[in-house]
Amino acid sequence: MASLQPPLCDFGWKASSFDLPGIDGKRYTLENARGKNGLLVMFICNHCPYVKSIRQRIIRDVRELQKHGINSIAIMSNDPADYPEDSFENMKLISQKYNYPFPYVWDQTQQVAKEYGAICTPDFFGFNAKLELQYRGRLDASRKEAVADAPRDLFNAMVLVAQTGQGPREQIASMGCSIKWKE
Repeated sequence: MASLQPPLCDFGWKASSFDLPGIDGKRYTLENARGKNGLLVMFICNHCPYVKSIRQRIIRDVRELQKHGINSIAIMSNDPADYPEDSFENMKLISQKYNYPFPYVWDQTQQVAKEYGAICTPDFFGFNAKLELQYRGRLDASRKEAVADAPRDLFNAMVLVAQTGQGPREQIASMGCSIKWKE
């Protein structure tokens, strides 16, 4: 399982639209997912040890970001053929088990991941109210193991985006497992 680091932020890149099925039976688009001050798009999955190690902090940060007008959506783009833990049914189970406070959607064709240039899980894209990219970095210093009391890089960046429309110029890339592409 190779770990990858995505490129850093391409400031101002406009979010690509999407229309994806959620585990709750609803369809989610860029327009109905966004908050008044922005949108956090997260590429995650169920099986990745990097995602598992920060899952509770993602939930905490997303809940707190809602108070700042930042909505969030989690997209699962892995091919579950080789990773059954990432199946749509298991997405439902994980979301229920951890009480995800965000829509969890399936990018079955993997087109959305390709349009965003997502390469790993987790891969975070933080957009301002105009849906311009302002953050492409890590949640915090955790990797496969959680780092206690780690500074909240993503949370602090997205609060800044909510307040000013701009993200921090210095960002540290996320790290995670490669997206499992279909052959």
